[in-house]
Amino acid sequence: MEKNNSVQNKENKMGTMSINKLLVTMSVPMMISMLVQALYNIVDSMFVSQISENALTAVSLAFPAQNLMIAVASGTGVGVNALLSKSLGSKSFKTANKTASTAVFLWLVNFAVFAVLGVLFSRLFFAAQTDVEEIIDYGHSYLSICLMFSLGMFGQVAFERLLQSTGKSFYSMITQSTGAVINIILDPVFIFGLFGLPKMGIAGAAIATVTGQSAACLLAIYFNIKINKEIHFSLKGFRPEAKIIKGIYSVGVPSILMIAISSLMTFGINKILIAFSTTATAVFGVYYKLQSFVFMPVFGLNNGMVPIVAYNYGAEKPERITKTLKLSIIYAVAIMFIGFGIFHIFSAELLGIFNASENMLAIGMPALRIISISFLFAGYCVVVSSVFQALGHGFFSLVVSVLRQLIVLLPAAYILSKFSLNSVWFSFPISEFASLVVCTIFLRYTYKKDINPLKKAA
Repeated sequence: MEKNNSVQNKENKMGTMSINKLLVTMSVPMMISMLVQALYNIVDSMFVSQISENALTAVSLAFPAQNLMIAVASGTGVGVNALLSKSLGSKSFKTANKTASTAVFLWLVNFAVFAVLGVLFSRLFFAAQTDVEEIIDYGHSYLSICLMFSLGMFGQVAFERLLQSTGKSFYSMITQSTGAVINIILDPVFIFGLFGLPKMGIAGAAIATVTGQSAACLLAIYFNIKINKEIHFSLKGFRPEAKIIKGIYSVGVPSILMIAISSLMTFGINKILIAFSTTATAVFGVYYKLQSFVFMPVFGLNNGMVPIVAYNYGAEKPERITKTLKLSIIYAVAIMFIGFGIFHIFSAELLGIFNASENMLAIGMPALRIISISFLFAGYCVVVSSVFQALGHGFFSLVVSVLRQLIVLLPAAYILSKFSLNSVWFSFPISEFASLVVCTIFLRYTYKKDINPLKKAA
């Protein structure tokens, strides 16, 4: 699939289109697709909750392991996205093509690692969190399938990132939405055994998940081959290059660790909450499903923003970087304020989606209202952390994540748990405010180090 030089030498829209229009056209498709992903998360747990509350608790306890897998896929994708967009911005097309091929190679390696982990350790993972045998059985059945058949998930992320890196986020929207819709349709079919199929319970939810991911992966591969004319990827005669892999993971590892830290945080919070009751753990899992409906649009905004910032940094256009950052913060904060209002006004209705018992409502309503206070600070922090990654300062994002989730949140949750269950939820807004302060300090440093010199050179 050789590329025409005239196609590669043509200025990409990320360096020419007006910033507001560019950010909207790049981000809105990703926001829509991630909203569909969030809807899948909610629908998936809604069907699982109809099996039993223990089944819902098992899916909640599985989240840290699933999140770790997503961390590796997404973090690698962030590194690929940043290096590829920067290479295109500086007209280094050979590096861009090598980066694309390396992304495919890393997709296969990462899948192999997690497939082995799924076979060997999924039951031990649940036994470390609870001694309720039914929850362990449910969790092992669900998680082992998600890990052993994760090839589609890793491939979906890898090829969608290639599309995003060249500004073709519309096609990523199609692939993500297609995978999520397939998942939503198949959930009740496999879980409850519709249309003559056997009733598979929680294993059916996992099978629906990996089927949707595989379909999205195949579609993303097709779009890259047929439509993505700015890059070329192939494993024929491919040799991994340490320089390219280092370039990907210099940005990707901090991103991986950042998301992986959230797995450790969730594991720790689950351990604190399960001391109160398994229902408290289920509530936390439900919160994570619901908050994805607020955070996913912001992550979609970030996915549109990162290649714009990286491209214009490579093209040495500081004004475009600054305007992208300002607009992204405004949009992210607005989305978070809307989410805050919804969580406060409709907390009972949101929990009702998951077949909540009276006990679950009593625990969950104050939990949603208190935790959502953190939304008021989170929009700014999410955008700024992504800017650090786009400019090659992934370490700053890592520091902010460690501070928020390990240094502040977990100790605060443990201390507050000595008072009451409701007190635990206040650890979330406390930690988010701390991250806002540190993000601002790092942003001032980054602006002086990276953006100001470009302005002086212009």
